[in-house]
Amino acid sequence: MVRSLTQWTKTLSFPTRLSPNNKSAKEVSPTVTPSLSNNSLTASTVNNNKENNNTMNNNNNCSSMTEINQIYSDFESEKTIMSSVVYCIHHKEGCKWSDELRKLKGHLNTCKHDTLPCTSNCGAQIPKVLMEDHLLYTCPQRRTRCEFCSKEFTGHTLEDHVGNCGYEPLYCENKCGVKIQKRHLSQHKNSDCSKRLLPCRYCSKEFVADTLAIHHVKCPRVPINCPNRCDVNFLSRENLESHLKEECTISGCFFKEAGCRFKGSKYVLDKHLEENCQQHLQLICDVVNKQQNQITSLKSSISRLSLNYSGTLIWKISDFSSKIAEAKTKEGMELVSPPFYTSQYGYKLQASLFPYGNGTGEKTHISVYIKILPGEYDALLRWPFAHSVSFTLFDQTTCPDQACNIIESFIPDPTWKNFQRPSREPDSLGFGFPKFVSHEMLKKRYFMREDVMFIRVKVDPSKIVAV
Repeated sequence: MVRSLTQWTKTLSFPTRLSPNNKSAKEVSPTVTPSLSNNSLTASTVNNNKENNNTMNNNNNCSSMTEINQIYSDFESEKTIMSSVVYCIHHKEGCKWSDELRKLKGHLNTCKHDTLPCTSNCGAQIPKVLMEDHLLYTCPQRRTRCEFCSKEFTGHTLEDHVGNCGYEPLYCENKCGVKIQKRHLSQHKNSDCSKRLLPCRYCSKEFVADTLAIHHVKCPRVPINCPNRCDVNFLSRENLESHLKEECTISGCFFKEAGCRFKGSKYVLDKHLEENCQQHLQLICDVVNKQQNQITSLKSSISRLSLNYSGTLIWKISDFSSKIAEAKTKEGMELVSPPFYTSQYGYKLQASLFPYGNGTGEKTHISVYIKILPGEYDALLRWPFAHSVSFTLFDQTTCPDQACNIIESFIPDPTWKNFQRPSREPDSLGFGFPKFVSHEMLKKRYFMREDVMFIRVKVDPSKIVAV
């Protein structure tokens, strides 16, 4: 609302036009209603104003309204008055504004203390700057909708409705994490909430709903059936053990794992055990035989997994000193290596070693040989055996560049029977080197370190010359 000039200058009056050069004329000052600052109108000005008013009232009793309006025709006087510094008319209500009189009108248009009656007719006087907020948020007569149920209310009825709206979503008080409308909250807590307390129907103790199923698995009061299927219909879990030991009229034979299917009362069971010892022993023997076959099969499978199919054998011989000492007292003592294959479906071979020598190397040398064993795929292989074979005794010196290994090799003679397809009883000796390395040579270098010797046996089908 914008005030007109006459609304805020009702008590303001201006002097009649005076000539600037007329010194004899009395100066007339206006009467100002708004509060003035210290440097504006003085007390003498107000006194002169009263004298002028009295003079004007005496001399102009018959003056009309038109004559009063002629006061405004003096531009200089009007300018002087409008330049006077005044306070806001709402100074007592707390407005701190102070400026020239001419700016008062503009200030009142924005003064927060310049109140207006509420346009919604709630009866309140509201500062102009707060009118918009009042109409939107605080006016009792405002019309607004609930954000949850979308019903329309006036201001004071909405305040009563807020907090009681059944459609307002709230978190469950049991802290299950579910947000649900207020009108359904009670039903949720009683029927659906996973954190509600429920009594166990067997032991009557209370548990959180989502843990009740876990409790039932271990609850000692849960009814179960007797595993022997006796006549007892109601048996709690906590009484099962004592029932089976003392009360159950039917139980299985002690040899049921071995295959006995007898079931009966304790008295009949004792009689059954006494009369069927021979049958039970036979059942146990059958189980042992079955397990033995399984063990043999497993050992065979493990052995096949550990077989060497590379055609190269690294043979580690430990405690060689004790073995050579034993060979001196035991004639013809032979050490045999694990069997190995030239390839996955190739020849099956085995190396042997005589610590105290054999043949021409007896008592002075170590003798090494290679023998062909009956293999699983001999029917598919070419005979006679024609791969070159080499034996290597490793020098275990700490400087590999200075190692001096001993190597002997040969190419099989196709006319010799040891390289023909072997029978189920292979040759006991094979083919090799009776004088592979002398006992004296073993002491000169590091062929043995920590009483361990390493011999490599390598079969190579690509070489036709012994190296």
